[in-house]
Amino acid sequence: MCSLCVCVCVISSRQTSLQACLDECMEALDLFLNNHFSESLDKLRPRAKESMYHALIYATVLEMQAMMTFQHDDIVHKKSQSTAFVSDENMVGFIKGGIKVRNSYLIYKELHTFIQSDTTFRGPNHKHLEGGVSFGIGAFNLTLSLFPARILKLLEFAGFSGDKEFGISQLFTGATSHTLRSMLCALLLLCFYTFLSFILGTGEGEVEEAEQLLKPFRLRYPRDGCKAQQAWKQFHHMCYWELMWCFTFKRHWKMAYFYADLLSQESRWSKAMYVYMKAAYLSMLPDTESRPFGDNEVDLFRRVPTYKQKIAGKSPPTEKFAIRKARRYKASNPIRLPVPVLEMMYMWNGFSMISKQPELTEGMMETLLEAERTLQAAPENEYSVDDTCVILLLKGLCLKNQGQMQAAEDCFRQICSSEKKLKFDHYLVPNALLEMSLLYIDTGRKEQAIKLLQKAKNNYKEYSMESRTQFRVHAALTKLKADTSESTPQLCTDILFQLFI
Repeated sequence: MCSLCVCVCVISSRQTSLQACLDECMEALDLFLNNHFSESLDKLRPRAKESMYHALIYATVLEMQAMMTFQHDDIVHKKSQSTAFVSDENMVGFIKGGIKVRNSYLIYKELHTFIQSDTTFRGPNHKHLEGGVSFGIGAFNLTLSLFPARILKLLEFAGFSGDKEFGISQLFTGATSHTLRSMLCALLLLCFYTFLSFILGTGEGEVEEAEQLLKPFRLRYPRDGCKAQQAWKQFHHMCYWELMWCFTFKRHWKMAYFYADLLSQESRWSKAMYVYMKAAYLSMLPDTESRPFGDNEVDLFRRVPTYKQKIAGKSPPTEKFAIRKARRYKASNPIRLPVPVLEMMYMWNGFSMISKQPELTEGMMETLLEAERTLQAAPENEYSVDDTCVILLLKGLCLKNQGQMQAAEDCFRQICSSEKKLKFDHYLVPNALLEMSLLYIDTGRKEQAIKLLQKAKNNYKEYSMESRTQFRVHAALTKLKADTSESTPQLCTDILFQLFI
């Protein structure tokens, strides 16, 4: 009888201890999401080495800090709290890391089966287990569903699965339950709804779903916005980035320049990109208009390559693109880029984002027509064909937004017919094929769309922003439920990098 009492007391004590850990971690999360970052870390730090829940949340917060700041000290600190799954850059390390990821996925699958069982005992903290499993299963399925079929088939052979709808449903379940992983589920879903579906998809974001998902969190954490905190300037930088594009869509070049300038001074994430955008905005101003802070676009373009960086041994694709475009300014009397801001806007799928705002599309068309007239009046040079085709691609997108489908198709066809004349911007043809196929999808020409998508996928390699284009091609083929296989090994590597950088 005494031994039974002792056993009951031990179990009761463990439950109390677990409950206390979870409650404390939830309090720390609430502090973090209400912008009390230091207080959150102070609450987690003392028990980070004895409680796995404290360690999990502590490492998550530090990882976010390290990713945003790019400060060496932050990255080292984060690594000391959570184990990196790839410890070196060679193939053995990569395989070992892959095995660890596979093992974690199989554990999630086993736990998912376990909690679905009718025989599962549901204690007072069971919801936190369910939330963790929903996050893991959902994250794996949604992320892997973005991969082309050939990669996905290999991963499925290794025991993974990539079911997009199942992944979204699991993440939504996790996000709408008040558990330890609710925030992580919500953040991943919001990233998919408002970023990945635009940048790596066919341009159909899920803004309404994102708004619905945010409602309860905005009530729970009302101190949102750029001015809500000063401790982590990196959150400000994310807002600056979005504001830069908002002013770009409105063609307020000086205001957009102002935010690009702030980013170039304060953010470590991609200085080459920020300086390129500064130069690009200045180049959109009339020659007679004064430049802010005495900056000169030619000097800025020439400085872009000096800020090149490498992450995991590779340069971010957007930086590579910016550096390639800035090369022409090395000349003593450089030929100007016609519409560098709008070209970079396309790389972030900005024309799809403004498709439901006719006045924004009309403004972009005015800018493009003016650039076209300037180009036609200038003497012919080695960049003439490429620059003309850049304008044609962007004009085609504006015409499509305006419902002028035949005129848009004519623009895309002109680019394809100029393929052999292009000298520098080889990304234009596969992207013209992609945009023409999306136009065909909108006008009900499914079979023609599939042919163009297969051509864009299989016939063009080693061009600027290839992995991002291939993601969008894959998304369009998936939408049409067509074959998405035959990705090359190098592209597989680039796609993995593109997804996480």
